[in-house]
Amino acid sequence: MLNVYDEERIRAIERPHASLWTYYILACLPALIFPPVFLVILFLSWVRYSTLRYTFTSEGVSMRWGRLFRREILLNYARIQDIHLRSNVVERWFGLSRILIQTASGSSGAEMTIEGIKEYEEVRDFLYARMRGVTDTAPAGTDPGTQGSGSSAELTETLLEVARELRATREALTAQRASTNATSGTAVAPDRSPGASEDGNV
Repeated sequence: MLNVYDEERIRAIERPHASLWTYYILACLPALIFPPVFLVILFLSWVRYSTLRYTFTSEGVSMRWGRLFRREILLNYARIQDIHLRSNVVERWFGLSRILIQTASGSSGAEMTIEGIKEYEEVRDFLYARMRGVTDTAPAGTDPGTQGSGSSAELTETLLEVARELRATREALTAQRASTNATSGTAVAPDRSPGASEDGNV
């Protein structure tokens, strides 16, 4: 359970740790056999490291990077479905780990990957707490026995509205048939459609 101090420390995280740049350099070393390729990869890694920014708010987490082509990912805590920690040998040596955040987007990969953070376990617990808080916490004064998702209440209201619309449409059609048959002198047969009761209600 995170205390207030831990939450404030996590919210203060804006940039990756300097060890991430060292890790990027080591990751580029295999490309030294092709010096031009090495320089390009090293430059792109530097751009990512120097522009990588994180923001943890009360509503979600955002990640942005890039200079010429800027990219930004914003995830609300309500969208988060799963969180994984992943690190290789070199990352563990530097005390780093990647935080892979998955959502219900249907993609097999992570929607966001937070890297270069030494407080990765605290950040993971922070995200889990916010994720559960969004999905499980009921508003103050709510009866636990009547808790339900907002989508369930909206679905009930929608179904009631559809029923009212169908009832009004059937009554209008019945009235139109009655007036048409009255002018032609034909008796109106009672509505025996499925779901109709004796008094004409749904």
